Amino acid sequence: MRAIGSYIKCASATCSEKSTDLASSLSRSASSLKSSHMSQTSFQKIIAQLEKTYGRPQPPQTSDPLEMILFENVAYLVSDERRERAFNALRDQIGLKPTDILSAAPDRLLEVARVGGMRPEDRADKLQFIARTVLSEFQGDLRQILKWPVARAKKALKKFPGIGDPGAEKILLFSRAHPIFALESNGLRALIRLGFGEELKNYAATYRSAQEAVKDQLTSDSVEDYVWLICAHLLLRRHGQELCKRTEPICTSCPLTENCRYWRDNSLRLSRGKIGAKPSPKK
Repeated sequence: MRAIGSYIKCASATCSEKSTDLASSLSRSASSLKSSHMSQTSFQKIIAQLEKTYGRPQPPQTSDPLEMILFENVAYLVSDERRERAFNALRDQIGLKPTDILSAAPDRLLEVARVGGMRPEDRADKLQFIARTVLSEFQGDLRQILKWPVARAKKALKKFPGIGDPGAEKILLFSRAHPIFALESNGLRALIRLGFGEELKNYAATYRSAQEAVKDQLTSDSVEDYVWLICAHLLLRRHGQELCKRTEPICTSCPLTENCRYWRDNSLRLSRGKIGAKPSPKK
């Protein structure tokens, strides 16, 4: 599931108040949220180094679970900027309430979906399905699940298209319902390369291996610290997008190579050029 950065505006006063509180909290640096540098775990030092490199992450401006689900489904295989435009179009032209979406003229909803890239008909159908599900199964208020136990809340969120375990856990983290160390694909890739977890036979297994590897690195205060966990999520995501890319990672510019398993295993090849480049044949 994609990170929702500064580009989503809240649809309700309650959401705005929560977001203002989170923005105020995030104004503290990720590194300052922990105790002294000497007592930091290696994972906490990594997050602090990423903050030095990228700066403080822009806080998410919504804590509303329905808005995050709509943001995920309004676009497909597009940049963050284009996804933002599609979401803003949905908010401004249709509305974000289930009743707004279901009462919208089909051609207007399709027009909004076209802003979000390919297969707009499928996405318009998904938006209507999301709205119907919120009304029929959650009495029009999805926020009630934020008070439920983790397993029950995740099961409810996974009823919606595009939401698996990682996406559900991110929603519960960003809404400050449960302090789960959630990851998206870019952040997961960066963590695996750093040596936290293993790349296993499927995404779910790899995801869990990274969470297990980090679990012992979270001190008693950080595991309950929503602000720090959200910072870690956003910083790892940005690192995976900008330097620790899926193909052709820019390892020579990475601030984490000293403790990176991937760099140790591939440094000779990476320092010669592109990740995909083969060594020159011997003469």
